[in-house]
Amino acid sequence: MVIDVHTHAFPDAIAERTLEFLKAKMLAQSNIKVPNNTDGTVDGLLRSMDKCGVDISLVMPIATKISQTNTINNFAENLRGERILSFGSVHPHDSDACDVLKDLASRGFMGIKLHPEFQDFYIDSKESLKVLKCAEELGLSVLIHAGGDLGYPPPYHCTPERLEHVLGEISGEKLIAAHLGGFMMWDEVLKRIAGKPIYIDTAAVGTCITPDIYHDIIRAHGADRVLFGSDSPWESQSHALEVLESTGITKEELDKIKYENAVKLFGLKKL
Repeated sequence: MVIDVHTHAFPDAIAERTLEFLKAKMLAQSNIKVPNNTDGTVDGLLRSMDKCGVDISLVMPIATKISQTNTINNFAENLRGERILSFGSVHPHDSDACDVLKDLASRGFMGIKLHPEFQDFYIDSKESLKVLKCAEELGLSVLIHAGGDLGYPPPYHCTPERLEHVLGEISGEKLIAAHLGGFMMWDEVLKRIAGKPIYIDTAAVGTCITPDIYHDIIRAHGADRVLFGSDSPWESQSHALEVLESTGITKEELDKIKYENAVKLFGLKKL
């Protein structure tokens, strides 16, 4: 079984232009031409899952403007099915953020996605901590983009150091730091995040990390707190799986990362 906890899909009407906008932003900032491995739609994600042997995918929407929140969360709610589920989103600068979280919890959402670069906030700011504490009180998981971002310049808003500050304020039991805890900040992850009581996911690291460093982070953090993620459509689900399997970790550790940890954390059914 394989559960991908970090994917993206957009309404059909805006999927193509959303991908083109994001690719142009990454090219302009990093001079890297990033391909998309699906067309950005829900059907495209399902086709990828069928091709790559992924049983369940979790979609991670991001409300980059407060005004988008309701539309995005309504779209997310309609994604609930046997194979595709979705987190909700909230903007930390929204004065009603806690009310949004309470509404999401009452509607059965498992958690929310935050993106400190897209949403322009520091993860250890008072606005962010208010959201994180409220989510924790409601039992919601929070998946956070952590580390650098190809579409944005430094200073980055969720470095391992800033994430470490957060862990002095909340338990972190349902906190998920994406991209192995800090995209392209592997030394800092090993120094500040590895072994802490939070989850990390594997999203989008397959093209920018060596198997040895990947292995070291998993072992230092503990495979029981690592979740498989691809960041599809930016990294293909098949490539993300291949790179994870190349790290030399045991089958028991791979099973935890591929699905067992997600089943436990999100209360999903084992297929």
